[in-house]
Amino acid sequence: MDLFTTFFNIDVLVQAAPLLLKGFFLTVQLGAVSLVISLALGLLLVLVRLYAPTPLRWLSICYIDLFRAVPLLVLLILVYYALPFVGIRLSSFWAAAAALSAVASAYMAETFRAGIEAVPKGQFEAAQSLGFGWPRMMSDIILPQAMRLVVPPTTGVSIGLIKDTALGSVVAMPDLLKQATQTQAFYANPSPLVGAALLYLILLLPLVRLVSFLEARKKPSR
Repeated sequence: MDLFTTFFNIDVLVQAAPLLLKGFFLTVQLGAVSLVISLALGLLLVLVRLYAPTPLRWLSICYIDLFRAVPLLVLLILVYYALPFVGIRLSSFWAAAAALSAVASAYMAETFRAGIEAVPKGQFEAAQSLGFGWPRMMSDIILPQAMRLVVPPTTGVSIGLIKDTALGSVVAMPDLLKQATQTQAFYANPSPLVGAALLYLILLLPLVRLVSFLEARKKPSR
């Protein structure tokens, strides 16, 4: 069997396509859900870290440091296999979403913190002198500026999150990688794995190019 037939067997790819596409759409769904949760939680964490009373600040710092340090695979296994011992049972999808969101939100929080701290202090002082309350100052003045600054790194964290969805196969979630490995074993041919890699490229390559484009726009013109 030649190299092309081994890795790009059209017959095998055609037969495996329905399962690969099913896994692909589940991967997209998992990535989208985890991304929304991590963005919202990351923003909440950074606001608590910067502006909440001291005990809550320390709790936020502990959360961020803990989930940036713990390996995602270890956390995923703990969520799926250990929590049932205390009566908390999550499906493979929600276990993966919880682990991904917990880790990604910690990185999002640090990214948002860099953006907020990059906003000139004069913006805070001007808002206060105009009589803006803290909620309105953050929503109308500070956060819009900070979010524009952190678009490229936030997109980078999002790409990492979507790539990490492949770990969902560890808890038997029928995502793209799981479907590819099962069909590869069934057909005794690696073509489904190649097909899965191509689908990951279709999903992630535009986001990678988007990050490069946004970073290029941020560079000062010479």
